[in-house]
Amino acid sequence: MNIDEYYIKEVLKENTNEEKELSEILKDAAILHEDLRNYGNLKDIDKPLIVSGILLALREMEYKNFSVDNLTGDDTKTDGTKIYEAIKTNLDRSNVKPETKKDKLLHQFSIIKDTAILNEKNGILGMTPLKYFTIFLKDKLYDSIRFNNSSEDYLGRFYGEFMSYSGGDGQTLGIVLTPKHITDLFCKLADLKDDDIVLDPCCGTGGFLISAMHEMVQKIKESNIGENSKQNKIKNIKQKQLHGIELQPYMFTIATTNMILRGDGKSNIINENFLSQESGTLQLKQANVGMMNPPYSQGSSQNSNLYELSFAKHLLDSLVEDGKGIIIVPQSCMTGKTEEEASLKEKILEKHTLEGVITLNKDTFYGVGTLPCIAVFTAHQPHPEDKLVKFINFEDDGYKIFPHIGLVETESAIDKKEHLLDVWFDRIDAESKFCVKSTVKPDDEWLHSFYYFNDEIPTKEEFDKTVADYITFMVNMMSHNRGHLFEGEENE
Repeated sequence: MNIDEYYIKEVLKENTNEEKELSEILKDAAILHEDLRNYGNLKDIDKPLIVSGILLALREMEYKNFSVDNLTGDDTKTDGTKIYEAIKTNLDRSNVKPETKKDKLLHQFSIIKDTAILNEKNGILGMTPLKYFTIFLKDKLYDSIRFNNSSEDYLGRFYGEFMSYSGGDGQTLGIVLTPKHITDLFCKLADLKDDDIVLDPCCGTGGFLISAMHEMVQKIKESNIGENSKQNKIKNIKQKQLHGIELQPYMFTIATTNMILRGDGKSNIINENFLSQESGTLQLKQANVGMMNPPYSQGSSQNSNLYELSFAKHLLDSLVEDGKGIIIVPQSCMTGKTEEEASLKEKILEKHTLEGVITLNKDTFYGVGTLPCIAVFTAHQPHPEDKLVKFINFEDDGYKIFPHIGLVETESAIDKKEHLLDVWFDRIDAESKFCVKSTVKPDDEWLHSFYYFNDEIPTKEEFDKTVADYITFMVNMMSHNRGHLFEGEENE
């Protein structure tokens, strides 16, 4: 099935169309990052807001309410004012409700009209920096988001690149953006249907919601129903079946922009603290699929509610009965080494069922140093003692690190993903080196490495690799637990 891609990459030594697109995204982000710094003197978190706001303003071109040619550098009505007014009009057109939500977005975008250096003509550019950025984004990014049939989170890509070039990838806030191939995998593991209702309570730039939207819309397009019915169903998906919560105001703004640009007229994303929301109230959304990448390494004995598993429990409590909850977290939190995490695992199993845990490629979050895994649960079904849970080693997922690009899909990735899904849905059996089925206890380490017994004598190379992987795992676990390593004698 992959012969064309294999021939292009391995024989002709050329990039596939998707790789060209990705490399162009990264190249454009690097150029724009440099320009935003040189011509705008902007802080790291403000750069994505400029990009988001301009993209919303460009959307008004379709209604003849905005034109790049009208950005003349006028001192009386500045370019920033014109862009800001176009943003406000587009939010009105998108029917963003309530007014308080729209006011939050406009407050974030006010930097466009209030920053003097952005609105003054630059001698080198021969125009205002805002006009220059607008031309760049129109040519390089706007059409990709608006018209391409893709689950790629373009704004998330730009955000990630801005943060990495500036040396601040968001880790101090526990922010780790999820790669597209993982958000797409979540949709497959959830066996997403076109009538599902999806909730991402830590939605970041909206990557999971974008993948879910793409998956459900594709199912509608491939169905045999009439064209009018298809359009009505697609409209319903975009307006009523995708829900997000984001704590950080600037991330909330990016996520909302992302969904509006993709035709989400209502954009059900709220700027709130997920953990402060009552699970019973969230259940009123009737979400039966939960997808989440919670903040990492924020929990401690003083702040036990910030453990990744605490977010997981609250997500499961917030879904409807038999809902599917899928999370991506550091492997260290699956070991439950702290007293608080062990207690959380026990509480989860009292009310919810663990279906399986998938150990991922150590480079999934390239540059962050997190060893991740995916855990899948069924909500509001107490875990049976005799339940056989799947523990899968998917470290070899067909993705490799390429210099100056990062994690890139190789020709084997599609087949490896299909094999994973065949094993996950019991279409085929797999050897224990790939999948182990076992009953679980709260104090077990919920990872393939805990349940897998290898009776083969390892080679020296295998032994050295295992030792190196273990050291990396322990370093990451110590980093994860750094806030409570020395808090009591029991840890000695």
